Amino acid sequence: MSNTDRKQSVDSESAVLVGVQLSEDTFHGDPLDELSGLVKTAGAEVVGRMTQKRHAPDAATYIGHGKVEELQFLVEATEADVVIFDNDLSPAQMRNLEEQLKVKVLDRTEVILDIFSSRAQTYESRLAVELAQLEYSLPRLKGMWKHLSRMKMGVGMRGPGEKQLETDRRLAEKRITDLRRELEKVQRRKEREVAGRSDRMTVSLVGYTNAGKSTLMNALTDSHVLAEDKLFATLDTRTRRWHLPGWGPVLLSDTVGFIRNLPHNLIASFKATLEEARQADLLIHVADASSPVALDQIKAVYDVLRELGIEEKDTLLALNKVDQVEDPTRLQAIRQLYPSAVLISARTEDGLPRLASAVSDALSQDFLDLEFRFSVSNGRLLAYLAKYGEVISRTFAGDRASVHCRLSRKHLGSLRDDPEIEVHPYIASPLGRHTAAGDEAVGEVA
Repeated sequence: MSNTDRKQSVDSESAVLVGVQLSEDTFHGDPLDELSGLVKTAGAEVVGRMTQKRHAPDAATYIGHGKVEELQFLVEATEADVVIFDNDLSPAQMRNLEEQLKVKVLDRTEVILDIFSSRAQTYESRLAVELAQLEYSLPRLKGMWKHLSRMKMGVGMRGPGEKQLETDRRLAEKRITDLRRELEKVQRRKEREVAGRSDRMTVSLVGYTNAGKSTLMNALTDSHVLAEDKLFATLDTRTRRWHLPGWGPVLLSDTVGFIRNLPHNLIASFKATLEEARQADLLIHVADASSPVALDQIKAVYDVLRELGIEEKDTLLALNKVDQVEDPTRLQAIRQLYPSAVLISARTEDGLPRLASAVSDALSQDFLDLEFRFSVSNGRLLAYLAKYGEVISRTFAGDRASVHCRLSRKHLGSLRDDPEIEVHPYIASPLGRHTAAGDEAVGEVA
């Protein structure tokens, strides 16, 4: 079976799943349970499963000759159309397996890409998925080209299949270049859009796929974004206004769900889509507390945040679906590791007031108590502080103004570097007056 004839989609096919647990793996659950969910989401029927423990993958087939024979028997017995590995296969391993099994062989990455392709709705997400698919396929085209080039062919005997593969490879490389260029434009536009909303505090929902982010967004914002009990129901970022009690309106964004071993090129391709999370003032990490592998899923999300370079961003863990927890001891174990986590149920809305309070407290920690000193003629600064901060008091002495204001670090921005503005930490005086560190007190005018 040539790579040019490969059909990535597994829709309406019967599949045998294969999972290999290597000695280095740290996942605690059955990885084939998650792969089964992915395959069903892609539209296929699971008709068989096979697992194996190995110290290292077999170079030729990943599972070794004996296991291939066992797998071949299972494929014939179940009349499966496709074999799907939970592990990433090299082009050579995939080709060797297909030659021996006589059916199509896919790996976990191909299934995820297939789901993303069927779910992409916007121009941005379609570009990202196409780029990820091409970057995945290109090494396989190159591998097939090398395989054919080793065949004994005389001068002038270069086959039409080899020529077609070389043409495909060049077209794929050019398309990848074009897609990267277009996505860079989308990324810059997205950055400008996010920057243009800097007058509001922004909160972004992140989490494992199907953890309930969209359901939580609907509950918090009284909106009606698509919320399905499916893997990767959300691929595009949606932003809504959330009237946070005791705070006012903030912007709440729902992002694409993460998953264990999410392909690296897919993360890179969706960089523009994840810009909301990268620029957010606070992340709410929504985790499915009812999942038997909740701790593994939480770790997987933090791994993706690390790959995005935002693992240090202020993050609040929300343990969702507590109404569906069947084993309280498992929930207790999670809480011992994450004692500050907030327990919620987006479906029943239980715990949402506690979550709102925790978000308000977290955002408040980003605010600074500051003293601004500047010329009274700087009306633009006065208006800026009134719009984006909480002006507590104003004092005037001659042509100078002093404003006590609570302002977020984000909105403080370049004000510190303006030579016409003095910015100091605010210090309350025990005499009822106020002062800035190292300065004389300024008389306060009511």
